Amino acid sequence: MADFILGMNAKLYQGDAGADVATMTENSNVKDVTLSLEAGEADISTRGNSGWRATAPTLRECNCEFEMVWRPGDAQFDAIKTAFLSSGTVGMAVLTGDSTVTGSEGPAGDWSITNFSRNEPLEEAVTVSVTAKLAKFTEWFVAA
Repeated sequence: MADFILGMNAKLYQGDAGADVATMTENSNVKDVTLSLEAGEADISTRGNSGWRATAPTLRECNCEFEMVWRPGDAQFDAIKTAFLSSGTVGMAVLTGDSTVTGSEGPAGDWSITNFSRNEPLEEAVTVSVTAKLAKFTEWFVAA
């Protein structure tokens, strides 16, 4: 077994808001997915820390950026566009592999679409750049 995972084998699953990962379907109309996980910081420095600043993580945030081919009429494309236009959410799981393969993992929950920018390059397909931000964390899914 390889000791690395190729990006082309990772999966973005999508469903209705509140959906369980098992009921989501793979969104195969995505490319170049970037998952960012960050935490805020609290300064917990004290005089007793030998002159060193001390930091503790606070609230975490999760962002997912990806591109999709512009495909009106495609149910998953339309759901992302509708979530953006209506300030709604869409269920998504951003996994390292197929949801049925042991060890595949990533965040799952309801996501707000905060960016839906159309790209129109001269010699390429029209695409949309999407930014999804976690609105409701459901679980860190790990396939068993």
